[in-house]
Amino acid sequence: MATFRIGKMLMRSLFGKPATLMYPVKPAKVTDATRGHMTIDMDKCIFCNLCAKKCPTNAITVDRNARTWSIQRMKCIQCNACAANCKKEALQMAPTYTAPNTEKVVDTFQGPPKEEKPKAAKAEAPAQAEAPAQAEAPAQAEA
Repeated sequence: MATFRIGKMLMRSLFGKPATLMYPVKPAKVTDATRGHMTIDMDKCIFCNLCAKKCPTNAITVDRNARTWSIQRMKCIQCNACAANCKKEALQMAPTYTAPNTEKVVDTFQGPPKEEKPKAAKAEAPAQAEAPAQAEAPAQAEA
């Protein structure tokens, strides 16, 4: 009896349609729920390092001083934990898959240079504000 079951399964496998998709020939269907690869908007990123801390595979590294964000695509498991914890919503899961590769690729993105606020101008402003107040105080004492 078992021979007939095996024979039936064998004939169905040989002459039936394949159970898998013909991916290289026909492109895969992409839906809104498809988890493809991580994308980042460097203009929104503040380099807070939350995405790197929440990544379960340590695929993301953030260098605050150099203002770089990098991801190892082969380590990323598309869990979306980094995008869910991004406060500025700089990370998104794109609905397209990462291109196949035989090498481990590290994608590094450079952020815009940090705008340095002039500290000297801030230090002078309170000093100028105190000077007129001190000048008014002796004038009031004389009256």
